[in-house]
Amino acid sequence: MSVTEIVKDHEAKTMTINAEYDQPVERAWQLWADPRQLERWWGPPTYPATVVDHDLTPGGTVRYFMTGPEGDKSAGWWRVLVAEPPHRLEFEDGFADESGEPNPDMPTMVIRVALDEREGGGTRMAVVTTFPSAEVMAQMIEMGMEEGMSAGLAQIDAILAEDVTTL
Repeated sequence: MSVTEIVKDHEAKTMTINAEYDQPVERAWQLWADPRQLERWWGPPTYPATVVDHDLTPGGTVRYFMTGPEGDKSAGWWRVLVAEPPHRLEFEDGFADESGEPNPDMPTMVIRVALDEREGGGTRMAVVTTFPSAEVMAQMIEMGMEEGMSAGLAQIDAILAEDVTTL
């Protein structure tokens, strides 16, 4: 499995998921930069994602929805804060309503992604989620965010093992 560590810091209101992959940083960046690759792993296997809008430039937005096994849909959005290919991405992440617009009744988080070369080759990915409060952190973990993100990241190895030209 690609996920090597999950660290929850309740005082700092962060959850960090570290993962390692046997591909160069530039290839790992494509998992975020290409919407067709992103939708193959953003979400657990039982809730695959469909990316509707994808603009990874500062101020840009990503809109998506995940479809559950019973056909239920859960929508989300990102507002890109920082994009420094192929090493850094930072975005505000939130829930959306049926029309894809941000749901003001649900919390937003900030997610920072760092892609660094791993000693000996490959990529070390750190995905740090910062929650607005300890209560929201507890709520999101209770809703399955930790398991969902871990399951999503675990799907990346199979994507990276494929020939990039077939994607």
